[in-house]
Amino acid sequence: MRYVIGVDIGTSSTKSVLFDRHGRQVDRCSQGYELRSPEPGAAEQNPDDILNACTQTVAAVVKSSGIDPSDLIGLSFSAAMHTLLLIDQENQPITPMFTWADNRSDRTIDTVTAQDTQSDPTLYKRTSLPVHPMSPVVKLVWLKQQQPEIFHRAARIVSIKEYVLYHWCGEWVIDESIASTTGLFNLESRDWDTEALRIAGISSKQLSKIVPTMHQLELKARVADSMKIASSTPVIVGASDGVLSNLGVGAITAGEAAITLGTSGAIRQVIDRPKTAEAAQLFCYALDESRWVMGGAVNNGGIALQWTRDSLVPYSVPPDEQTPSTSEPSRSTYERLTKMAQKISPGSDGLIFHPHILGERAPLWNAQARGNFFGLGRHHTQGHLVRAVMEGVLYNMATVFDSLEAAGGQVKTLRASGGFAHSTLWQQMLADIVEREVVIPTVIESSALGAAVLALVSVGEWSELEQVQSCVEIAHSRQPIAENVKRYRQILPIYSELLIGFCQQYARLQAAIG
Repeated sequence: MRYVIGVDIGTSSTKSVLFDRHGRQVDRCSQGYELRSPEPGAAEQNPDDILNACTQTVAAVVKSSGIDPSDLIGLSFSAAMHTLLLIDQENQPITPMFTWADNRSDRTIDTVTAQDTQSDPTLYKRTSLPVHPMSPVVKLVWLKQQQPEIFHRAARIVSIKEYVLYHWCGEWVIDESIASTTGLFNLESRDWDTEALRIAGISSKQLSKIVPTMHQLELKARVADSMKIASSTPVIVGASDGVLSNLGVGAITAGEAAITLGTSGAIRQVIDRPKTAEAAQLFCYALDESRWVMGGAVNNGGIALQWTRDSLVPYSVPPDEQTPSTSEPSRSTYERLTKMAQKISPGSDGLIFHPHILGERAPLWNAQARGNFFGLGRHHTQGHLVRAVMEGVLYNMATVFDSLEAAGGQVKTLRASGGFAHSTLWQQMLADIVEREVVIPTVIESSALGAAVLALVSVGEWSELEQVQSCVEIAHSRQPIAENVKRYRQILPIYSELLIGFCQQYARLQAAIG
């Protein structure tokens, strides 16, 4: 047999997943690490924790699977987007790694916007990344203002994948997919954008060499030895986790889109040329030389249900189940919440929830956005609150979906992945709210599979990316229910009109509370 490993660098953990040459998952290992928040708005990590997790999970999956290391024909990477790390002249980190969720740079949005008005087309039109705290461009302006000594010491400005690849292979390279998530990459020229560099206050010399997503590197012998694999094993640089999730679920042809909904979420479709939306609501990231992935990412997915569990419907262990060591519920609290929501009719009897408890990316791109309930009455129960939260998350995704179809073309089928895909209630809600068939692939590690597919094509084992569609099995699908569709058609315009009014008040509220 011949095998590849997809290394998926996520915000909470790194997973190394072993696939055979047919794209079938054989084994996996994962390792978590800490996400630190030393002050409000911070979301930092130690880059060496992630580097170690990459090396150790590859070694672990090779050992646990029992494969012959000579049968491993490639390693490929999927990585979280919008990470930022400053490196000195000795190639040592001088900052923690800032994740996409670090929003302290929100205070510099006005500075970036003011500088951006001097250029036409705008930063968004050139790079596809809206001006938002997740953007490395905005973070760099913030660092320049808040930590000028460290900012000016930076010899290199990199993402977490670049850091790992340097330590594994000794080269500073960045693939076009990750480059297109930085806000520094010009979509048309496929090179670093001069105006974006000016706004960020950096030069192209501080950035890595841009390479295709299927570009191959050579492993250092000592790194290969530590993972118990051959040093001749090619390392394929790979792409970002979002675009690879589309590839991993087989949503790479016209008329199909992928929706991922875990803690946060995104909805994306593959297009054949770079494109941006009129209202700066959507991103456009590279997949390979002829494919781009357009879509929108949201902050508030399953995190809204987690908040509901913790703050609105807390769970107490019944007396007959309590023991001296009881510290956690003895049953699935999420299953309990879903059962409560199932008893409530679609539309939650007039209760609407805007889920922006963590600010929001698409469709608002406003870190000051906040959540709210509208229409709350005495007749509403805890079950209504739970269902309204679940519906609110999907109403938000539906507004992004509408923008995606307007810009990228009509979608007939959604392929769903992420934690929510395990919930039959959320699957049906999604089908009813967006009025499309929702298909649930059996693939669990979609981004890792996407990385593995890039490796299989890069090393010549597969002839084209489209072969992934033959190895993605479908578990089941959901069709819209006409009666539910009719109800949601009436509610969605109210949700959107309310949102317009709320958007005008977020900044005032923030100013009022300091």
